[in-house]
Amino acid sequence: MKTHLALLRGINVSGHNMIKMEALKSTLENIGFQNVETYIQSGNVFVDSEEENGPSVGFAIKQEIFKVFGHEVPVIVIGKEDLEACLKNCSYLKEAEADTKKIYTAFISKELDHNAINDLKISQFKPDEASVDKSRIYIKYAVGAGKTRLDQKYIEKKLNVTATIRNWNTVTKLLAMFEERGV
Repeated sequence: MKTHLALLRGINVSGHNMIKMEALKSTLENIGFQNVETYIQSGNVFVDSEEENGPSVGFAIKQEIFKVFGHEVPVIVIGKEDLEACLKNCSYLKEAEADTKKIYTAFISKELDHNAINDLKISQFKPDEASVDKSRIYIKYAVGAGKTRLDQKYIEKKLNVTATIRNWNTVTKLLAMFEERGV
């Protein structure tokens, strides 16, 4: 049995793609996932499965959400090691006066090569900053996530990927939840 963390993009945002977490939990249990646990309303779902392959788990979740709720919801599945890599590799945390309220991680549907940062043309978003780390992009917003064009839609368009962004508090809480599950 393997524990997966499914990151659902774009649910319960501004009244769109509304899904109650209790209904999502029941739906996923009905298709065989075990120990289903959600965190906040924005689509963070832990599931245990015999299936080892994260993308296969994500595909099953995406299909079931469409079937039951009628919403086309992109799903990225990650493991504990992805969250641990965030803590280890996010250079913005190493800065003397790191403001974790302005640090975010974009989780990407595929591993990016080192040229991806050039494709993003980050310089046009100054003073916002970003760095690429495999299937993650660490972002440091100068003002905040609500006041930038360096968002999930821009990342998806420029890199031809699926992306979903989590703030630093959520990243650290999700890692703690993995640890509480004994993973």
